[in-house]
Amino acid sequence: MKFFVNDACIGCGLCASTCPEVFEMTDAGLAKAVDAEVAPDAEVSALEAQSGCPVAAIETV
Repeated sequence: MKFFVNDACIGCGLCASTCPEVFEMTDAGLAKAVDAEVAPDAEVSALEAQSGCPVAAIETV
């Protein structure tokens, strides 16, 4: 499973604080997902970050 942060991101940081193994904040203040398959032990927290995103900017690819 891979994740992608789309252009709807408002930079709230919820995803990076919920699942830092998958999401990070860029210098521009927006979130970015790692460009790799998510490790099975991080999938649950990554999905929590996705469901908690206030603008639904996190997609699975």
